[in-house]
Amino acid sequence: MTTVMLIHGAWHRPSTWTRFEPELHTLGYATRTPALPSAGERPTAGMHDDAAVLAGELAAVEGPIVLLAHSYGGIPATEAAAGAGNVERLIYLAAYMPDRGQSLCNLHGLPDPDDTSGLFPLVDQPRTSLYGDLPDAEAEQEMSRLVNQTTRSFTEKADTAGWHDIPSTYIIAERDQALPPALQERMAAQAAEIRRLTSGHSPFLSQPHRLAALIDDIVRSAAD
Repeated sequence: MTTVMLIHGAWHRPSTWTRFEPELHTLGYATRTPALPSAGERPTAGMHDDAAVLAGELAAVEGPIVLLAHSYGGIPATEAAAGAGNVERLIYLAAYMPDRGQSLCNLHGLPDPDDTSGLFPLVDQPRTSLYGDLPDAEAEQEMSRLVNQTTRSFTEKADTAGWHDIPSTYIIAERDQALPPALQERMAAQAAEIRRLTSGHSPFLSQPHRLAALIDDIVRSAAD
């Protein structure tokens, strides 16, 4: 059985996948949802710490893995996958796709801050940018689950990039108001395959059934 490992983004926890996981289970996939230590109530971890956690999770799984990373999660996933022999495909869902030596700040064309300690401010207007295509009640519920995120996680640079050796698919969220589609397009050009969704930043919440069907199609197409 193929395991889809779901990597959450900044300010989030694994609970963000709760609505999406059953859709994958229905299609015959196992799932794992590791928690990145750079996000939490009082986090101090950086991107490399996140990647180390993911590497441990990957090593603990028997059988093939599809690594599905969302938003910031694409950066530690890119690094962790490089050392794993069981990752069959990397899927970037409106996610950062760094090359060696790149960080989230670099990908936005921003200089590294002088002080990388402490927490990074929450994205502007999270209701709109993160959950723009969710009903108000659901968006409010998701916002209540948001946690803190370290600055280190946004400034630490990838040492290696698994997509150079592992087949990759980039799913562009065409109505994303958090990660600009133009930046997604630039990163997606590195991927072996590009897919598109007419969605905001969090399609696993707004259209979980449709997203699961897309993931299934990507995996099955790769196997043919």
